[in-house]
Amino acid sequence: MTVIAGGVAGGAAAARPQLIREINEQVLLDHIRRSGPISRTELAGLTGLSKPTVSAALSSLERTGLVHVTGQRTGVPGPAASLYEVRPEAGFVLGLDVGREYLRGGIADLAGTVRSRLSVRTKAGDAMARIQELVDLTATLAAEAGIEVTQLTQTVLGSPGVYDPRLDALTLTGRLSGWDSPATLAALRERFGPTLMIENDVDAAAIAERAHGHGRDVDSFAFVSVGTGIGMGLVLDGKLRHGSHGVAGEIGYLPFTEGSGSDPRDARKRGGFDASASAAAVVRAARRAGVRGASTAEKVFAAAVRGDPLAAAVVAEEALLVAKAVCTVITVVDPDLVVLGGGIGQAPGFLEAVTKQLRQLAPVMPEVKASVLGTETVVAGCLAAGLDRAWKTLVGNSAG
Repeated sequence: MTVIAGGVAGGAAAARPQLIREINEQVLLDHIRRSGPISRTELAGLTGLSKPTVSAALSSLERTGLVHVTGQRTGVPGPAASLYEVRPEAGFVLGLDVGREYLRGGIADLAGTVRSRLSVRTKAGDAMARIQELVDLTATLAAEAGIEVTQLTQTVLGSPGVYDPRLDALTLTGRLSGWDSPATLAALRERFGPTLMIENDVDAAAIAERAHGHGRDVDSFAFVSVGTGIGMGLVLDGKLRHGSHGVAGEIGYLPFTEGSGSDPRDARKRGGFDASASAAAVVRAARRAGVRGASTAEKVFAAAVRGDPLAAAVVAEEALLVAKAVCTVITVVDPDLVVLGGGIGQAPGFLEAVTKQLRQLAPVMPEVKASVLGTETVVAGCLAAGLDRAWKTLVGNSAG
């Protein structure tokens, strides 16, 4: 490395070695997280760093408590090699999912092991009561994980709506009354502290799909959630895209309003496509068609499976609407894969119905799959996002 003569203390010459050390530690930690337990020699081979550099970085990471020696590899030529892995107790991540009917949460350690998970039905009538329920849920999760709330390194909240960091505002929160109020955001930060991250719930589900589902095998995919609401998480070149204003993926606002379940008043509240193809729209379409017992979208789909022709027609129309939205996504970003999620997106037979329509509409056909992740998808995505942020924070602190 070139030495800068006459460097000022605390200036570029002093900062460069510290930056290099921090980068080396981040690289090693990434490999240890993904491949551990792993030896110094293996780390040197994977990273291209010299063995002395690897040893120095590992010593620093051991001192800060981020990694530890977990054993030795024997039975190979040469001396036994010490094996390093992440020290799970170095920090903990809280993931929370805010829904209209349920609140879900989980706590994971830095190794990614989920220590506790819980789902509760919300009774809150307003935003402040919902925040208190989240605080209570966090306390229960921490007790089940055997930790104190103060040990949480990072908190990620999966929420309906769009968080715009430029305006520091949460908007388009749909059916959660009062959730877009500035007072709500301030109260959340007061109760959960400066590590709080807010992630759109469908984006969080896309992160989970990237970490645990079909998205593991591709660089670019769209996660399209169709259920109580409609949204999309877009991963391009391995990165979740939010857009300049945070609204990338808000396909509920596509101007598709031709469905027989569409409602103009609903469209003004949460977008034309959402009002035409969400679960509420399916129920409206079924009732207008004369389907008996159409109190929920699930019952409409069940009636279609039983052979009710009226319900089958509603489901076919729903598949066409979703296929049109997916076709729009394909023509704009051309992803490798489209994953359908949500209660409707994962309903039996719906994938096949959408794919059939899409073949007639789209200029090219990416793979289209139904998500295999369950109701804890948003929490899983929040935990994955939180782990990435926690590691960056901890490595930065250790380098400082």
